[in-house]
Order: sequence, then structure tokens, then C-alpha cells
Amino acid sequence: MSALAGIKVLEFSRVLAGPWCGMTLADLGAEVIKVEPLDGDDTRGYGPPFFDTDDADAPGLSAYFASCNRGKSSIAVDLRHPRTRPLIEALVREADILIENFRTGVPEALGLDAARLHALNPRLIYCAISGYGRSGPGSQRAGYDFVVQAESGLMSITGPADGEPSKVGVATVDIVSGLNATVAVLAALHQRHLTGRGQSIEIALFDSQLQALANVAGSALCTGEPAKRYGNAHPSIVPYQTFAARDGLFALACASDRLWARLCAIVGCEAWVDDPRCATNAARVTHRDWLIPQLAARFADASVGDWLARFEAAGIPAAPVNNARDAVFGELATARGLRIDADGIAMIASPLRMSDSPMAEPIRPPRLGEHTDAICGRLGMDADALRNAGAIR
Repeated sequence: MSALAGIKVLEFSRVLAGPWCGMTLADLGAEVIKVEPLDGDDTRGYGPPFFDTDDADAPGLSAYFASCNRGKSSIAVDLRHPRTRPLIEALVREADILIENFRTGVPEALGLDAARLHALNPRLIYCAISGYGRSGPGSQRAGYDFVVQAESGLMSITGPADGEPSKVGVATVDIVSGLNATVAVLAALHQRHLTGRGQSIEIALFDSQLQALANVAGSALCTGEPAKRYGNAHPSIVPYQTFAARDGLFALACASDRLWARLCAIVGCEAWVDDPRCATNAARVTHRDWLIPQLAARFADASVGDWLARFEAAGIPAAPVNNARDAVFGELATARGLRIDADGIAMIASPLRMSDSPMAEPIRPPRLGEHTDAICGRLGMDADALRNAGAIR
């Protein structure tokens, strides 16, 4: 049995953070109903690329939407239409969890705020995801990953040391926020088991990313100084960066003095082990401008494969710098079963592995409103009448 078998989730969210939380809960076995506007989640149009569909009259499924919406049912609803209120209330009464990422004030305007829904279902766990929280100076602002990457300081430490700040190549703020939401929801489920009551959860993208600066934020708190940008190097560990071999790049993570001694032997510089300029990590950080060119000159003399073989034999962490295609079709992903397929839609599997709670079998992401009629019928609602009134799709 999957860990969340029998748990029902309503997902009133779009783009990535909320849908990532919903998909994670679906992977864990929850039944997730994605409540979409009549024109659908924005990410349905984020492309190309698109997966082809069997229906010639239906648009292709965007790879973006597919990446974060498997395992869900879709119902397309005009939440402002008065005829949809009985349908939404019926769904809320049977739900365990609700995820939303409306702008501040919109839930109240739609009658979907936590206070009103807890009156309908006191056991409901209500998770609100926003850019900057429901209170404070940013509460009325829309939250987008790229903007929060800039405002949180993440961009300031990303990119070449002598270049301009850069965003991370994937929407990491949304992903971290979605995972934080998942953690909070699961904790609330545990507490509800003890108390019988649901609760409200608030997750802000800015809060999530500021905490996810981790040691970089810790350094700023410690010194009061802004962090520098180091490109592919590390501010506090040396050598911990990419290097150019004769035929390409590799990443080297020499994160202890023990590993450093092994590296010195590999590059034929055993004297460095006792050299005061590089005998300790702190010394290597101080003298990186001398040490890194010394290493770079030696690494340029052999191929990536040759160096990786030497590092592996010595137990030093290192890897080729793959592109995304190499990674998803590579030996590691294949051996770990990370490529999955559901009705011709290729996806990356959940990384969660639980001995007694298998992940749910992958179900392809839903077409817009695909399950509207079935859900309405189950709840005793006349889907045709609601559609004719313009309330559902």
C-alpha cells in the first residue's frame, strides 16, 4: 500500500511550486484533483517542446506541464461562477488537503479562504503558497521564481566570478518551496492524527529561498558582508570546482584534507601535503589564486576519462559535466529506473524510495478537464447543466 493511500487532495495551484507539492503527494499514493481555470494551468502552454497526443483536435501536452502534474485528475471550473459553489463545497468536505497559490485576497474573494473552508471541513489541511507571504510588505506582489532568485540573493552568487549575476537553470525556488509545502503538509497530517483537527500552512517562495542559501546566508550573518560570486568554485572549499582536461570539463570535489593528500599523490605533488600554502583547507582557500592554476596546468595533460579513472581508484569524488540529455539517458538514470513512461509521456520518476510503501504507479498528466464529468457524476452534479451555464469546461 502506498503511504498516502486514501488521502484526498484538492490542488488549486498552477505553474510549479504548488503542482510540485501535489505531484509529490500523488507519487506517495494520494488522490489528487487538480482544479484548473477554464483555460487551464499556464504551463499547458509553456513550450515547445510538446508531446504529441492521439487526439488530432487536442493540443500537444507540454513537457513542462508533464514534469509536475502526473498522477492527477483534472476538473476545469470557473470559480467565480455561482453555479460552481455546490461542486467546490462538496469537494472540500471530502478533502484532506487543499493546496492553493492565489494572490493575497483572492481566496477571500472566491470564498476559498482557510477560515471559510475550515468551517465546512475542520479536518482540512489548508496549504497556501505565495511569493512573499500573506502579510508584510510583499504580500500583494506576485511571486515568480526568477524574480525571487534575484531578490533573495541567489543570483548574486551564481554565474562567472567576473561576469554578471545569473539565474539557476531550473526553477529551484519553486521546487524548494514545493518540497517545503510537502514537508509541512505531511507534518500536519501527523498532527491531525493526534488532534483530529486540520490547520493552515503558509509557504512563501522568498522565505524558502532565503533559507536555502544555507551556508551562504550563514556567512553573511556571520561577517555582515555580501557573498562573492565564484562561478563553479566554492567560497569555502578548495579545490572544489570544474577543471578543463585535454578533451573537456570535469567536476572535482576535494572536500577534506584526507582527500587532498590523495589528490597530491595523483598529480605527482606529494610535497604539497606539507606545504603551508595548501596543507589545510583554510590555507588552500587563502592561496587559491596560486593553487588553482597549478592544478589546472596538470589536469590539461590528460583526458577527462583518464582523470576520472584515477579519481575513482583513489576514492575522490569527481564526475563529467554532462548535459541534460546525457544525464537522463545515462547509465545512472537507467540503472536507478529514473526514466518512466505513462501512455507515451516520458517523465522522471520520484526519487523517494520506501521499503514498505511503494510509489504509486505513474499515470500520465491529465488533459484539461478530462475528469470533470466523472467527478461531477460522483458528487451527484449535472455536468451538462453546469457546462451549458458556462460554469465548467
